[in-house]
Amino acid sequence: MNRTEILKQMLDVEPGNSFARYGLATEYKNSGDLEGAVREFGVLLENDPNYSAGYFHGGQTLEKLGRLDDARAFYRRGLDVTRDAHARGEMQAALDILGE
Repeated sequence: MNRTEILKQMLDVEPGNSFARYGLATEYKNSGDLEGAVREFGVLLENDPNYSAGYFHGGQTLEKLGRLDDARAFYRRGLDVTRDAHARGEMQAALDILGE
């Protein structure tokens, strides 16, 4: 059984498990299923809006898809809710690179 299958099983048992949801989104991203990754980052942030890594990595994934306005929106939402200085710095840097 691969990691994706394990994470899906974990989410079948506990759909609100943010760590597993983030892991599944990351697995999709790493395997090239960028749409699947964006979908899972969206579910993650809908259920756990304070999961700051979801905004940054979701935004990066959207950038890879060429969806720059959506990426900017992800980063801005992340800046609105994230208090962690490092995460805020990453999201602001991403926005700066995108010309925000």
